[in-house]
Amino acid sequence: MQTLDWQTLSAGERAAALARPAETLQAQTLAQVRSIIDAVRVDGDAALTHYTRTLDGIELTRFEVSAAEFESARSQLRPEQIAALERAIANIERFHAATAPAPLAVDVQPGVRCERIVRPIEAVGLYVPAGSAPLPSTVLMLAVPARIAGCPRRVLCTPPQRDGRASAAVLVAAALCGIGQVFKVGGAQAIGALAYGTETVPKVAKIFGPGNAWVTAAKQLVAADPHGAALDMPAGPSEVLVIADDSARAAFVAADLLAQAEHDARAQAILVTTSRTLAQQVSAQVAQQLEQRSRREILRQSVAACRIIVVPDLSTALAVSNRYAPEHLLIQTRAPRVLLEQVHNAGSVFIGPWSPEPMGDYCSGTNHVLPTYGHARAYSGLSVSDFLHRITVQELTPDGLRDLGPTAATLARLEGLDAHAAAVDLRLEALRREDAA
Repeated sequence: MQTLDWQTLSAGERAAALARPAETLQAQTLAQVRSIIDAVRVDGDAALTHYTRTLDGIELTRFEVSAAEFESARSQLRPEQIAALERAIANIERFHAATAPAPLAVDVQPGVRCERIVRPIEAVGLYVPAGSAPLPSTVLMLAVPARIAGCPRRVLCTPPQRDGRASAAVLVAAALCGIGQVFKVGGAQAIGALAYGTETVPKVAKIFGPGNAWVTAAKQLVAADPHGAALDMPAGPSEVLVIADDSARAAFVAADLLAQAEHDARAQAILVTTSRTLAQQVSAQVAQQLEQRSRREILRQSVAACRIIVVPDLSTALAVSNRYAPEHLLIQTRAPRVLLEQVHNAGSVFIGPWSPEPMGDYCSGTNHVLPTYGHARAYSGLSVSDFLHRITVQELTPDGLRDLGPTAATLARLEGLDAHAAAVDLRLEALRREDAA
């Protein structure tokens, strides 16, 4: 891994040190994705059949997973695997239920009540990748908060495997989360089907879940169309930043960096440390551990975009981290919780040497669908709130209108909107007549 001294870098070199791998959403990719979406929108299931054949190399006559396939999937998992999924679901449910927004009502002044009520999104689409590695954990992260929110229709799409079946682990996870409607469709065509509906895939209002460059582009395109479907958040390749001092264990840090770097060739891992000795040890550990991993070919590519940055103190380390705004932030220092107050931009934070990032990926209870590519400056990780509408309500009594109405009328006229003012004034006049009667 390349090691850089932050203090010796120019402004341009610092920007380059924190640059992500180049996005692949180029004009050609967007054009291809738009073509796929347009075809699905017009031809429905026929387009899904075509793209499943040409892009996935699989001939399917039925996209929806049958009850028999669900039952068969469960028999393919060992009891301890099912138990692990169930335990993860319990933790995710416990945390997300506690963080769900509640209705509220405030009397802002006598006779003027403002409320916020919450309603579930009626139909949501959950996309679960299954490229180089099926992700049943993503099912849990999407389906559990959707269930807590009370979304009446939850539709899941996942790419078919070579045998034409969906991943058994994905199906078992879906069943455990109460998802009964799963379609074997992947890529941009799945996003198009969810956004506009086909003969078999129902249309949804919002689409959730990670994916490759084509899936990401498809989500952005349908979200820009008022007839399409909203998206959960902007997403890019996975990333991690570790802040460490000389108390950190090099083997732990190297393992944390490789855990994220193995996702794909464009994933990124950064170590920011106050210790040159640790920097050297971690670099050596990365090289050593990489050769022991099954996805070492991917790791060799992604490590090229990974780096170690040496800083003079932990305050500088936090400044570097906030500037980068990582998807995952690991703090491995002598007093890690003390630094939490200085964290402003991060998707999810892991405190101390005994909090490896995969715990959040799978079973600690938080969500692993997180903003990447610097979007953590403005976006948050997935939560129950993302599956809800928040609707405001206001109710005024006659006395409330008598008191506050003139303020609204004055402000309306200030903006030159006399029809707005009239809607208030007519009522005020009616009240004056009633008072005089």
